[in-house]
Amino acid sequence: MAKYLYRLGLWAARGGKKVLLGAIIILVALGAIGLTLGPSFSNELTIPNTPADKAAKIISQEFSQPGVQAAKIQVVFKAPDGETLESEKWQKVMEDTITGMSKAPDVALATTPMQLKNLNMTKQIGYGEVTFKAAALDVSAETKDVIVHQLDAARAAGLQTEARGDIQITEGGEFPVEVIGIIAAFVILAITFASFLAAGLPIVSAAVGLGVGMLGIVIASSFIEVQSVSLSLAAMLGLAVGIDYALFIITRFRQQMAQGYTVQESVAIANGTAGSAVLFAGVTVVIGLLGLSVAGIPFLTMMGVASALCVITTVLVSIIVLPALLGWMGHKISPAKGKKAGSSRKSGSSKKQSSSKWGTFVTKRPLLVSFVSIALLATITVPFTHINLGLPSDGTMKSTDMTERRAFDLLTEGYGVGVNASLVIGAQVANPTEATAGDIAKIKDEISGLADVQTITPPFPGPSGKLYLMTVMPKSGPDDTKTKDLVKAIRDLSSRTQAENGIELLVTGTTAMNIDIANKLNDALPVFAALIVVLAYVILVLVFRSIFIPLKAVLGFLLSLGATLGFVVFVVQDGHLNSFFGFPATSPILAFMPVILIGILFGLAMDYEIFLVSKMREVYAHTGDARKAILDGVRDSGKVVTAAGLIMISVFIGFMLAPDAIIKSMGLALAFGVLFDAFVVRMTLVPAVMSLMGKSAWYMPRWLDRILPNIDVEGESILHEVEKTKKKSA
Repeated sequence: MAKYLYRLGLWAARGGKKVLLGAIIILVALGAIGLTLGPSFSNELTIPNTPADKAAKIISQEFSQPGVQAAKIQVVFKAPDGETLESEKWQKVMEDTITGMSKAPDVALATTPMQLKNLNMTKQIGYGEVTFKAAALDVSAETKDVIVHQLDAARAAGLQTEARGDIQITEGGEFPVEVIGIIAAFVILAITFASFLAAGLPIVSAAVGLGVGMLGIVIASSFIEVQSVSLSLAAMLGLAVGIDYALFIITRFRQQMAQGYTVQESVAIANGTAGSAVLFAGVTVVIGLLGLSVAGIPFLTMMGVASALCVITTVLVSIIVLPALLGWMGHKISPAKGKKAGSSRKSGSSKKQSSSKWGTFVTKRPLLVSFVSIALLATITVPFTHINLGLPSDGTMKSTDMTERRAFDLLTEGYGVGVNASLVIGAQVANPTEATAGDIAKIKDEISGLADVQTITPPFPGPSGKLYLMTVMPKSGPDDTKTKDLVKAIRDLSSRTQAENGIELLVTGTTAMNIDIANKLNDALPVFAALIVVLAYVILVLVFRSIFIPLKAVLGFLLSLGATLGFVVFVVQDGHLNSFFGFPATSPILAFMPVILIGILFGLAMDYEIFLVSKMREVYAHTGDARKAILDGVRDSGKVVTAAGLIMISVFIGFMLAPDAIIKSMGLALAFGVLFDAFVVRMTLVPAVMSLMGKSAWYMPRWLDRILPNIDVEGESILHEVEKTKKKSA
């Protein structure tokens, strides 16, 4: 592989302008196609064939047109203090508002609070409903504009008016948070390279790769269902790895320049050596992301595929377009400091070189450093033991600047927290008889007697007489574990009613669906985690030709993963430092976060492991000195890994500033995941543990070494060829 990348880098460097022109043409073509088709993203996070999903389909077939799931919103009104919505003045405002909304193109039916007779006990709060002719994705922007206009008109009249439901009312006006990460990355790169030109190249390379990947996702959204959160996650990850991968290649390019190679030779060698590590590291990230499909959850699979696409495009740009950029303007980039031009790579490694202060500190006290690192990560992991998984609601994941959140709060104020956690119960009768109505009434009384039930509506029979509909309002909110227990209790009751009366209880509604999705994701987590751990071990055995170093790497990954999840629970769920990080309220942890975090953090952790330990392996292969290998690895690769980690963190922190709490929580998890893994595990625990292990760290049974393929990540083969070529030409 290294030889092919060497030739690819040499070709790109020699034809730099042609390669760059080709990249621009591809970007423009994809942009034109993307603009023509337009984006079409979904905001729904659903899983087909869960109990709640099956129940919703059965109820929909009985009470509405089969296959049609029309969108609906609630329009919530609150009268000023000391007044009620029953006054003639406010009734007219509500009627005008709802009537105005009914005239929007996609609205099928609109009702006022007075028509629904659902004012709260104080008569100060009530809500109307607007039902659309189509599903949420098909509601036009024109209809949304009409709704927003009517909300503003009601507020101007003095009546607080908010809306929430299946369609998103609050849109646009978001600051491009990617810019913050890019600015921070540029500053870090400028300090690392001591050159603005060298600092700008990784950002240009990452921007091209990200642009191609993002445009590909936009185009794909016109043909398949892609969630909007997939685009944000792909942008976050593609930008971070794109800058990091370019950093690794440019660093090696400057080292080769310092050793007296020409620009084109330096580009080719950098592409064959660091490019090999980039390609292999990118493959590990892609494997982790595509592994999300193991869970069998469509929206999670799409998140992985979209992110993997961006990683693939950034890797390709790093090994094709970046060499072209370096071949074109590489002569303007200063060589790496600290190495004399003309010194060969081999002779340079044989001379006694100074070690980094950090490497010396760690290797002199490996036992103490190992104990402190493990103890720190284990302590941070503790909150993970009481993690509560769930899906976002308007009350936990949206800020008070959004009308959806304000509507949620008004409903809670007027009707209690359970109003936002309503459960739809369908009582399905196998063989209706004269006693069926009485049996349904008894079941209704049993449900009302369950713990956490606040109210339950009378059973309403469907046209066929085989399905009765009830709505349960819990005492607890949609994110409360008591609501989960209530759903389980009703389903447990169904087992008995089926045996006694032939009546099955179907539980659905948004809250029940979210609970089922969380349970499904929770069940998939152990399988996915086991797959990733085994895969990581096998890959690293191939790379490092050792059975103990990969074991250490995997255990380190588990430590950083546990600490990351523990810290996220500490902040998001337990509420510590909540306002500091800008979260609107405490909430359960996103049900899909642990799975996504495992996939992404696995890839990033293996990136740092490969870039750090591959240098150690190179030195150990030449000298047989385990301690020197550690010191040289920390000295030569530590600065790059540190810069890469800081860049990753900066990009993810930028996404933490997003108003969308889903993106914010993912940014928090990934930022601190990289912090724990890059700096506590890879830069501290890895050299400490390897110091304790000594030469045994590199143990590999001879029989296993013979049968495994040799993956030349460092590109040693091409370096030997280059040295021979230089000697012959001399």
